[in-house]
Amino acid sequence: MRRVYLDKIASVTKRCELSRHAVLGDEIPAEPGIVIAARVLNSKTSYNTLEDVHGRFVTLHPGDVIAASLGRRDALYGYSGYVPESVAVGDQLCMLNIGGVAGAGAEAAPGIGEPFRLEVLGSILEFPELDVRVGVPADVKRAALPPEPMPRKVPPVITLVGTSMDSGKTTAAAVMIAELTRRGYRVAAGKLTGVALRRDILAMQDCGAEPVAIFTDFGVVTTTEENAVAATHSLVAHLSESDPDLIVLEMGDGLLGTYGVRSLLTDEAVRASIGAVVLCAQDPVGAWGGVQLLEGEYDLRPQLISGRVTDTPVGRRYCNEKLDLPAWNALLDGPEEILALAKALQPSAVQA
Repeated sequence: MRRVYLDKIASVTKRCELSRHAVLGDEIPAEPGIVIAARVLNSKTSYNTLEDVHGRFVTLHPGDVIAASLGRRDALYGYSGYVPESVAVGDQLCMLNIGGVAGAGAEAAPGIGEPFRLEVLGSILEFPELDVRVGVPADVKRAALPPEPMPRKVPPVITLVGTSMDSGKTTAAAVMIAELTRRGYRVAAGKLTGVALRRDILAMQDCGAEPVAIFTDFGVVTTTEENAVAATHSLVAHLSESDPDLIVLEMGDGLLGTYGVRSLLTDEAVRASIGAVVLCAQDPVGAWGGVQLLEGEYDLRPQLISGRVTDTPVGRRYCNEKLDLPAWNALLDGPEEILALAKALQPSAVQA
């Protein structure tokens, strides 16, 4: 066993409650969620921060020793990579996202440069038995909240889906939550799919949501068709325990991505919990395709169109006239559409 001081601790490891004074082991299971210590090898001037366990974005420098987690990512606008078949001390991996997910084979989208290169120093050990000084590699899965079944009765749920990442889902969710809490609604919020990063749920919390949760709280670093449903059942059960008036849920990535959105929209328990759908799209083609996909594949019709397609009069007219759906821009429009949607779902909640 060796000891090392961690300069930065990534948010993906938050529930592991790591100390900066870490004990390292040479055994590194090549599995998503295994927590490693790694040394940053290169400098960057863009995409150069790490989200720490407090939600702060801290700049990384060559020589920094960080705590990260093994995982994979399929990014439309970032780095894509995977968990290699084996990981050993001295190997080089790459930082795949600012939440601290590390993997191999990183491929970058244009314009963001090469990723941070990381030298693996070892697995970070935890000691579950106080009277036995035998450490085991820390694991995001083992630190998770306990799994729970989907409750039979769920508060009204507003679900945001998008045509892709960066289509405006989190902005719409945050503004929606701010408008609702301002008028006395008690709102809980969560993120159901994507890659570990707490930024989005912290933005929702800053706007008044309480409690908030993300799939990583339930042991998942990167959601897939195989693990998204179980994590979502547990997350919805966790949020429902506080008995909010409404729950706002964001499905990260897009309707056609690889992070498990399809598995959620075809799961009977998840579908039964959805009271309203807000579709966020980049452009008119995405808005049209999103509506077609939701109606044709999942028998769901959005109540609102939001996102970047609503930034201009052209996009708004298309949604209103061609799709026969109201367009709501989170940054430009008033709260009337959102309040009407919430009132239809929860007529007994307080409004100022």
